[in-house]
Amino acid sequence: MVEDEKSMRDLLAMMLRKENYEVQAAESAILARDILAKGERFDILISDISMPGMTGLELLNYAKKKSPDTEVLMMTAYGTKDTAIEALNNGAAWYVEKPFDLEEMKMVVKRTLDRKALVHENANLKVQNKDLREEIKGKFKFGDLVGRSIKMRDIFQLIKRVANTNSTIMISGESGTGKELIARAIHHNSSRAGAPFVSINCGALPDELLESELFGHMKGSFTGAAGTKKGLFEVADAGTIFLDEIGETSPAMQIKLLRVLQERKIRKVGGTEETAVDVRVITATNQDLEQMVQDKTFREDLFYRINVIPIKMPALREKPEDIPALAEQFLEKYRVLIEKPVEAISKEAMEFLEAYSWPGNVRQLENVIERAVALEAGPAIIPDSLPPEVRSGVSRGGDDSVRLPDGGVDLDRHLEELRRKYMVEAMERVGGVQTKAAEMLGMTFRSFRYFAKKYDLTGRDGGSAPTFSSDGDSGTVAR
Repeated sequence: MVEDEKSMRDLLAMMLRKENYEVQAAESAILARDILAKGERFDILISDISMPGMTGLELLNYAKKKSPDTEVLMMTAYGTKDTAIEALNNGAAWYVEKPFDLEEMKMVVKRTLDRKALVHENANLKVQNKDLREEIKGKFKFGDLVGRSIKMRDIFQLIKRVANTNSTIMISGESGTGKELIARAIHHNSSRAGAPFVSINCGALPDELLESELFGHMKGSFTGAAGTKKGLFEVADAGTIFLDEIGETSPAMQIKLLRVLQERKIRKVGGTEETAVDVRVITATNQDLEQMVQDKTFREDLFYRINVIPIKMPALREKPEDIPALAEQFLEKYRVLIEKPVEAISKEAMEFLEAYSWPGNVRQLENVIERAVALEAGPAIIPDSLPPEVRSGVSRGGDDSVRLPDGGVDLDRHLEELRRKYMVEAMERVGGVQTKAAEMLGMTFRSFRYFAKKYDLTGRDGGSAPTFSSDGDSGTVAR
């Protein structure tokens, strides 16, 4: 702190020391220059502008060359801003006009040091994130998949072993865990990598359209069939076809898929000739197909045909050590797409990300990072840019820990009741529109409709039957 007037110098030094700052006072800019010349480092330099022998502006220029990291605050007593503006242009952090209020000086000093600390933190985060990016590229990345957990590294090794086989693979796991990324990684690491990879969600289409999409159709085979069309099995010839949500297929479609897998031939809708196809089949499901086989809702012979090599994708809550690497990958993706200079994720924000249980898995994490990048005004994502549910979410092992009752529990019945309650709540929130409710719960419309009928949701509690719409029309739900 540099001030040639002794009373002011002593007052400022006393005030700053009371704020727990370590202060070195100098009576002239020349003395301050000599102290800086010895190599001593200061977080902040507070200097009067008008002093004999050497001005504060000259000291500012020397300080910025000798110690660029030192922030400089200028004091001026002339009531004009011209000199102060010159100081700002030369690198000063701010200026204070004399006479000033001591509380004002405290605030300016604190604000300047807080900003300096934030810049320092961001610089460290950039280095840490750069190191993490390099670590991801070198050790924890497999195609578009990222993971440092043992579970993911085991999956990477399994992909390497099975990629060049022609065996059918079934990927299971919750919605949003990245099952299609696994399928693509298998394809791109196989001898079929130069051929097409095509995917389809089997639960998104009714049987008639699904059959046409998979096997193609002949001209005039149904209303609107203006020409002959290839199906996805033909399009994927010599490559890979990914059948997502295969558990949503109807019994009739299951028979047709089983025939294709056994004979490696397809027949277009409305056609009579069969066409041989050379296709690697990868399926995926978020359902328990073994239980569905026992319940007679999924064919046992098809199950064994597609479950030659099973791959189980863990939920994100089961591999929390992967969260930083995934978050960094999504940050890099969306800072480029959104064109915002968000370089890092603050330590506090990352702690919230790592503590959250992620019911929507990796897909939800990606959406959260995209949102944070879009909202963030600074160089690093801070907690305020995260959704409320992430900031207030219950951490793993906290109050949401599962405690099994002493007498045990009927787990299937309990899960069924949970599903019914969530479906009722979802329909109430969206006004009874089934497609929107299904989307909110991460379910396919086919699956949602099946359980809605199973739980008799349209006529419960003896009240008037509520109506549920699937096309956006109005609907009401009565408790």
